[in-house]
Amino acid sequence: MSENHLRLGVNIDHVATVRNARGGAYPNPLRAAKLAEEAGADGITAHLREDRRHISDADIDGLMEVLSVPLNFEMAATEEMQKIALRHKPHAVCIVPEKREERTTEGGLEVAREENKLAHFIAPLRDVGCRVSIFIAADQRQIEAAHRIGAEVIELHTGAYCDAHAESRMGDATQELESLRQMSAFAHSLGLEVHAGHGLTYDTVKPVAAFPEVKELNIGHFLIGESIFLGLTPAIQEMRRLMDEART
Repeated sequence: MSENHLRLGVNIDHVATVRNARGGAYPNPLRAAKLAEEAGADGITAHLREDRRHISDADIDGLMEVLSVPLNFEMAATEEMQKIALRHKPHAVCIVPEKREERTTEGGLEVAREENKLAHFIAPLRDVGCRVSIFIAADQRQIEAAHRIGAEVIELHTGAYCDAHAESRMGDATQELESLRQMSAFAHSLGLEVHAGHGLTYDTVKPVAAFPEVKELNIGHFLIGESIFLGLTPAIQEMRRLMDEART
């Protein structure tokens, strides 16, 4: 794989959302994960929320058994989630903020105010071999704090950029994109690996994919939505094509 290759992590949370709407077994997130692998995903992302609103403990058990690509396990910084991660030892653990009343993750983690707590929280995860990522806003103070606590990776929250683009606030979108560009370069200068994600679509992915410091994009809700119309494999392949085009 070339140094310039931009990895695509496919988030399968919302396959589980559809399944849970009826309380049955279908559609199966594990089947979606295997299809994503075959379609060119470099990894699978799954967020086990405290309220289990989509991905379940059984889904995580199954993913660890069937995947041949890395699992990126998104989780809140709680004792329960730490125990689950330490039991499974996934390739990567991404620490995200979590509020029970939110529809989806609304912003980046507040690292600077919780620096000591988070440093102690991630140390056991690193000790068992998990790559620890911190999901944060494109903010220099938060990036510096993530670096100090020993995270190897940051994932920049692209939601503000994508929301502005969707609402045709193009000046705001340009400003948010510039912040993402600058903070990608800054994080890279500290030796952090840079990922990005949240809200990315076919219309918004290429400018972010073009940042040379970004090594991985994690995309889920849009791809699951597009799969209703295109099928999951073509939806992922089109995202892969746009990402590759942005790097050439």
